[in-house]
Amino acid sequence: MDNQKKVEESISLQDIIKPYVKKIHWFIISLLVMIALAITYIKLTRPVYKSESTVLIKDAKKMSSASGDFGVLQGLAGFGGMGTNSIENEIQILKSKKLAIDLVQDLNIQTKLFAKSGFNKVELYKQTAPILVKVINEKKAKKPTGPLNISLKGDKITISSEEFKSDIVTTYGKLVSLPYANIMLLKNQDFDSSSVKEFDDVENLTLEYSSLELAVNDLQKAISVDLIDKDATIIVLSLIYPNNDKARDILNTLITQYNFDATNDKNLESKKTKDFIDERIDLISKELGDVESQKEQFKINNDIVDLMQEARINVQNAMQAKTKDVEIETQLQISNMLLSALNGQKNNQLLPVNIGLNNEGAVKIVENYNRLVLQRNKLLENATSENPLIQDLDNQIRQTRNSIQESLSKSISSLNLTRNQVQGQVGDLENKLNKVPRQEKLFRSIERQQQIKENLYLLLLEKREEAAISLAMTANKARVVDEAYTLVKPESPKKLIALAIAVVFGLLIPFAIIYLRSLFNNSIESKHDLERLSNVPVLSEIPRLVKNDEHLIQINDVSPMAESFRILVTNLSFMLPKKEKGKTIMVTSTVKGEGKTFISINLALALASPKKKVLVVGSDIRNPQLQRYDPSKKTVAGLTEYLAGGVDNIEDIIYPSSFADNCDIIYSGSIPPNPTALLENGRYKTLVDHVKEMYEYVILDTAPLMLVTDSFLIAENADTTLYVTRSETTDKGFIDFANKNIESHKVNNVAFVLNDVHKSNFGYGNKYGYGYNAQEKSWFQKFKDKF
Repeated sequence: MDNQKKVEESISLQDIIKPYVKKIHWFIISLLVMIALAITYIKLTRPVYKSESTVLIKDAKKMSSASGDFGVLQGLAGFGGMGTNSIENEIQILKSKKLAIDLVQDLNIQTKLFAKSGFNKVELYKQTAPILVKVINEKKAKKPTGPLNISLKGDKITISSEEFKSDIVTTYGKLVSLPYANIMLLKNQDFDSSSVKEFDDVENLTLEYSSLELAVNDLQKAISVDLIDKDATIIVLSLIYPNNDKARDILNTLITQYNFDATNDKNLESKKTKDFIDERIDLISKELGDVESQKEQFKINNDIVDLMQEARINVQNAMQAKTKDVEIETQLQISNMLLSALNGQKNNQLLPVNIGLNNEGAVKIVENYNRLVLQRNKLLENATSENPLIQDLDNQIRQTRNSIQESLSKSISSLNLTRNQVQGQVGDLENKLNKVPRQEKLFRSIERQQQIKENLYLLLLEKREEAAISLAMTANKARVVDEAYTLVKPESPKKLIALAIAVVFGLLIPFAIIYLRSLFNNSIESKHDLERLSNVPVLSEIPRLVKNDEHLIQINDVSPMAESFRILVTNLSFMLPKKEKGKTIMVTSTVKGEGKTFISINLALALASPKKKVLVVGSDIRNPQLQRYDPSKKTVAGLTEYLAGGVDNIEDIIYPSSFADNCDIIYSGSIPPNPTALLENGRYKTLVDHVKEMYEYVILDTAPLMLVTDSFLIAENADTTLYVTRSETTDKGFIDFANKNIESHKVNNVAFVLNDVHKSNFGYGNKYGYGYNAQEKSWFQKFKDKF
């Protein structure tokens, strides 16, 4: 628990940052690579630009009131319909599927022709396209799965694809049947060979075909329609597309098609009104002719030339009443005609407006009725009659129709009542004309009918001219403020963003690798790791050997490894007892492969001198390793033979080392079947006690502690224990095992030695090798050494 608490308390900011600082070269290289990739991407990627167009959606009411001489026409359907739609509705119309379908079909957007230009595939359009691809009709049975390869050889055209069993060979102007469509390839008369110099080959092309539905959906997603300001009616249309010419054509055609549809809608009501007026003019013209013929025949039959002098005064007094009667009769005729037209036509048909009716309430209701009918018909283009919006409009239309009928009925009743009153006044005046011949009365009646018909006829002629002017002078609903143009700054690749992403990933990738390595790495790496996990001192760090390095230190060796063992000897001297001879050092580890034999041999070489003799005892009789350093001694008698009683004289198993004077070795000997029993028979202690009198230092190279109990049996013979750990190999959990054995005194006077330490994991600020004899390296060599 104390060690765990020590680990938790000792983790500092420096510990967190240190792994990243040690691998700073990773960050540098990663940044350089990612920036190089970003620059390559920027250089090789063909720029894509945004094209924009700005239009003003005209306000119908403002346009009518500002039109001066044409203000009289503001009641006509052709001029009054524009103000009924909000700017939001117009935006939705511009985004509608109907307009998108018209665009796809007009500009043949279903097919795209590509040619290679370096590393890029570039779309050919207009003068850069040697051929035109015309879609005749689409087949619904199958959809395209990949592009088509088109090879042009004179008039011969070869079409190939992975989904075709065999190539299709055709010529210009012939129908080509594909699994999903019938197409025709035509020569482009506008093709300019000088405009395709940047392309690698315009005779081998790639054709991409999209279904109508897919092309329409893609176009709807690509085109952006936005208000320039919430209080304005100016709309910005934008499109990001690789081919600038095609992008501009798409935007310009969209506006043209929008104006075309809006003009058709606007003319529909005006034409309906004009047709109705023409019908009424024909009828009134016939009735007027009949009245005039009746008047002529009456004069002939009654031999009338002029009115009697004595009736003039009474006639003048009655004229005002009769004039009013004529006006009322005219309004009754118009009201009855409109009511008859309403009752005689089917639902959801437009009604004539502004034909001379003085009932302003009825006129407004009729205009509202026509607006609802137009709105319903517009929605039916993209929806069915079951649509909730259309059903709601149907209810509004029925209610408005009932309101028109009710208003006209009330108006007719009111006019009849007023007419009766006026006719009563006329009757009173006519009673005063009792001296006027009856023929004169009849003549005036005929003349009055003539006046009514003439007034109505002239009014209808005037309204017909107004409707004709409206049809002839229809203006575009959208005024182009800026025709489609392409912005100078490309939308992609965005250089700064690409470089920023490169920098982010250049830092993130090595950071993630180091973090994950740290997260999943549970091995000891540095002296600091050991110090955090245990209170046991670390006497030395042994550097990792590189290629061509000697495994054993030499005489007058000034290599980093030799220096590290000298440091070990110096630090070890403070742990050994102060006696002249017999200082016994046990070298062990947790598991095999941590380098205890390597430490034992090199420690012996570092200790050996003319005044100090050293003996290394190969005490790992289960897995002998000392023979690796002198293969000729593999078969000699050793410790096993002595412990088993096969050799009685200890001096018979002591051999001088072949790599240093004053250093002797007792090899392990043969591998016994019962090593534990041999170590417990007492002869091992006898051997150690005997050699202590012969040597200043005795080094016991023992077996790993975790695997067998052999080393615990030997531990009592040692003055100190060197516990070998290996950097990037020894698991951190093994240190807990070591701590428990140390705390339970199974091994005594213990110190750690960290073996095989990479230079980046050395203590003292990673400056190992900057000693007196270190050679100055070039910056390139220093950078290379990082790896």
